[in-house]
Amino acid sequence: MKAIRFDRYGEPTDVLAVHETSLPEPGERQVRVRIQVSPINPSDLLFVRGLYAGVQPQFPASVGFEGLAVVDALGPGVQGLDRGQRVAAINGQGGNWAEYAVIEANSVIQVPDDIPDDQVACFFINPASAVLMVRHLLAVPQGEWLLQSAARSELGRMIINLAKHDGIRTVNIVRRHEAAAELERLGADAVVVSADGPIDEQVRKAVGPEGVKYAIDPVAGETGTQMYQALGDEGRMLVYGSLTGEPIQVGVDPRYILAGRRVLEVFWLGHWFGRLAETARQNLVREIVSLMRDGMLLTTAGRRFSLDDIGSAVTEAESTGRQGKALLVPGT
Repeated sequence: MKAIRFDRYGEPTDVLAVHETSLPEPGERQVRVRIQVSPINPSDLLFVRGLYAGVQPQFPASVGFEGLAVVDALGPGVQGLDRGQRVAAINGQGGNWAEYAVIEANSVIQVPDDIPDDQVACFFINPASAVLMVRHLLAVPQGEWLLQSAARSELGRMIINLAKHDGIRTVNIVRRHEAAAELERLGADAVVVSADGPIDEQVRKAVGPEGVKYAIDPVAGETGTQMYQALGDEGRMLVYGSLTGEPIQVGVDPRYILAGRRVLEVFWLGHWFGRLAETARQNLVREIVSLMRDGMLLTTAGRRFSLDDIGSAVTEAESTGRQGKALLVPGT
């Protein structure tokens, strides 16, 4: 079979390559799946660059944390799954950028037939992150303001839709004015363009001098620092990424560390999902399915690429102004 692998950390276009490998056999309570579609997510590319602390690769390493798949073979002790069944395949160690992958049976998500293939391919990482951060961890009340960066991303759009559905108001940080108009059409209550001046000053102008109570940030660096400064005295901020690779500086201004009770927390989906009881996992899946059916957690599918065209695929995934998520389609 074909699989994308890398033998050292580096830029994805430099280190990712197609390899011919043996067809893997499932072990105890594992399944082999035939991958149909796998998205290129920021977490995949951080993993390749050595910046994804949650998972450490064993070189040569495989890539790809989620995807649409068909169950191909069952290992000993697997129950409740059948060969030929369409599933969302969650590969916590990476490996879905391949024609086949072996994963733990409890990482297979059975998704109803009415959920389209492209949505099943992107079923877990962004939708689960949006639901867990907004509804469960922050538990943002109706009518409150929620501040987020990277708002034009697929996850950012989901958060806007989910917040609107739940009666939450959003302040959304983008880099370009064209993106601001786009998000306003989507339903964003306020949009801040980082190039227009200090983010915290723009946020307080939009929501009032008290600032916001809730914030979500995957960028860190100066953006994260200014978001922290936009928090009110009792504000809470979740950091779920570091696209800049730079630190958030919470101690640069005494006003924000000597008054109030601001909380800065880290959210990593693998940590949270791995600690959910089976009933809680099933409830989360049902919650995602319901919100997908309501149109709240949909991914915009972008260009499709074969494994052999991995260089073009990762370039597309990080291109400015791209429309939709780049998808790998093994077997094409």
